[in-house]
Amino acid sequence: MCYRVGIEIPTVEVRFEHLNVETEVYLGSRALPTIFNSFANIVEGSLNYLRMLPTRKKRMHILNDVSGIIKPCRMTLLLGPPGSGKTTLLLALAGKLPNNLEYSGRVTYNGHEMNEFVPQRTAAYISQHDLHLAEMTVRETLSFSARCQGTGARYEMLAELLRREKAAGIKPDPDLDVFMKAASVGGQETSVITDYILKVLGLEACADTMLGDELLRGVSGGQKKRVTTGEMLVGSAKVLLMDEISTGLDSSTTFQIMNSLKQCICILNGTAFISLLQPVPETYDLFDDIILLSDGHIVYQGPRGHVLEFFESMGFKCPERKGVADFLQEVTSRKD
Repeated sequence: MCYRVGIEIPTVEVRFEHLNVETEVYLGSRALPTIFNSFANIVEGSLNYLRMLPTRKKRMHILNDVSGIIKPCRMTLLLGPPGSGKTTLLLALAGKLPNNLEYSGRVTYNGHEMNEFVPQRTAAYISQHDLHLAEMTVRETLSFSARCQGTGARYEMLAELLRREKAAGIKPDPDLDVFMKAASVGGQETSVITDYILKVLGLEACADTMLGDELLRGVSGGQKKRVTTGEMLVGSAKVLLMDEISTGLDSSTTFQIMNSLKQCICILNGTAFISLLQPVPETYDLFDDIILLSDGHIVYQGPRGHVLEFFESMGFKCPERKGVADFLQEVTSRKD
């Protein structure tokens, strides 16, 4: 739609080079969250600070010299067994690593270092947990998020799109035309973006329904996951870093969410890096690229269509009736 009138939507390419993340942890029974361990950790930490007792913590490497590229306008799937470092990698790319983790390496957005801009304005980390106010409707939630984050240049882009389409004699999208006319009153930029994202994510039917929780009836689990994604889409973030968003959902709902997200990425020229645990073949086929993690190392990175050929060259052949995602999970597991 934008290319017909000469509007080029900006894109963001994320690169990470020689990324290392490590920390110091207790092993065995000392790692359990008990009252005795908490008291012992406080005493031992004080003695360590005074150099009266050597630390008993062991150094653990979470990510080991990983490098890669997340390309724009494409869906990249992050696979790996539990404990392989998927969440840590997503947090590192979003600039949200906890202070207790030691970090080294280089992460760039279109060639710019993390200290040259505010990464939280460009990238959005979406957790697997849905945290919402149960009494607010879907539309109110997205509108509040848009007002807090700001819509960036997206509103101006939609206005310029309609102007150029009318000048070129191209019939504009009727829904978008109505939205922009409603916003002409002034101060309605966030309303336009909210309605636009509601349409893209297929949330128009439940836009005025309360989200709900365990005590209040509301939208379904799949719709709530779309709201979690929509909260970030209404802002100015161009990069979506999504961590295990299929938790608690059935395969059909996960496929619908991924399908809606793929359409949104294609329309808005976004960048998506998504971690899933054993997606079904239909959901797996929606992705363009694959990054496979194992014990903090990248085993494979590249197009989805070449992954089986790569592992066959290494001597691992996928059985005929086994899903590719399940095979990739097993080939990196020591038990399998």
